[in-house]
Amino acid sequence: MSCASCHSPSHAYGPPNGLAAQFGGPDMHRQGTRAVPSLRYVLNRTPMWSHAQAASLSERLSETDNAPVGGFGWDGRFNRLHDQASFPLFNPDEMANKDPAAVLAKLEQAPYAARFREVFGQNIFADRTKAFAQAMYAIERFELEDPSFHPYTSKFDYYLDGKVQLTAQELRGKKLFDDPAGGNCASCHIDQVGVDGSHPLFTDFNFQALGVPRNPELRANADPKYFDMGLCGPLRTDQSSDTSNCGLFKSVSLRNTATRQVFFHNGRFHTLKDALRFYVQRDTNPAKWYPKDAHGRVDKFNDLPVALRVNVDTTDEPLTHKAGERSVWSERDIDDVAAFLATLNDGYKR
Repeated sequence: MSCASCHSPSHAYGPPNGLAAQFGGPDMHRQGTRAVPSLRYVLNRTPMWSHAQAASLSERLSETDNAPVGGFGWDGRFNRLHDQASFPLFNPDEMANKDPAAVLAKLEQAPYAARFREVFGQNIFADRTKAFAQAMYAIERFELEDPSFHPYTSKFDYYLDGKVQLTAQELRGKKLFDDPAGGNCASCHIDQVGVDGSHPLFTDFNFQALGVPRNPELRANADPKYFDMGLCGPLRTDQSSDTSNCGLFKSVSLRNTATRQVFFHNGRFHTLKDALRFYVQRDTNPAKWYPKDAHGRVDKFNDLPVALRVNVDTTDEPLTHKAGERSVWSERDIDDVAAFLATLNDGYKR
């Protein structure tokens, strides 16, 4: 497999299929544990990982300044792209190389080995440490500099530039998306032009615990004791002592999200409209999304240990509602929001 096996250039550098997690490993039969995020747009504007410690859980949920932010990956554990790029090379569920020497042995035989020597020196492979570092540097520069990672060719980009108009349905969807008393999506997925005129990325790079239902499609979840808790592990280890952050995952960019077939960190949903429905109906109709426990009660937030479910956001709209209350969005509203999000797909033809 290659980087493009999961981050397909023809799918906005996201997954080419609807699998909850991709398969890799030596025999290509090992399943990962998380959905593949898109690499488009965010790489050259992602802030460094930062976590201003909140005084309490309630403060973290209500004060943006205290929220963890930045870094690469669902859990933000990589501050440098070349470090992030090296992880899949050695992950047993992905490329499964034994060590850097194994990677370099393949690189020396690659069709582009001569080009690699031309750029980094004819004797680059004599220094194995340097050769591996330069290989990761090459990936980093490609991701940062190649225009295909940040084309800004969506209908929404042209709309911001005054070159096209959005339809009535798309404008209704944007209004619902922005409404702080409704969907409140723009509080995390910022859709306003920056002070420097830059077009929005539709993420604030912060982390949220949304209580996404456990996904039985993930093999790891066959173990009832296994939980992917984002900032608290198992992949990230340096934040595990701060249990108030368990269950938090990064708010990803929504650009090109309407082209995806898999949503949220665990790939629980396979259509955009179902992802939107969950977001606004999680609390008003939890029985629709969560299974029942042994006592017949809805097992809400079941992809976290019971003691850590308090971390799930119930403070921000529309996550404050109670079972039986009316959802903030109707089915027509969901259609409208989905239509607006489709304006974020690149390659719009005027």
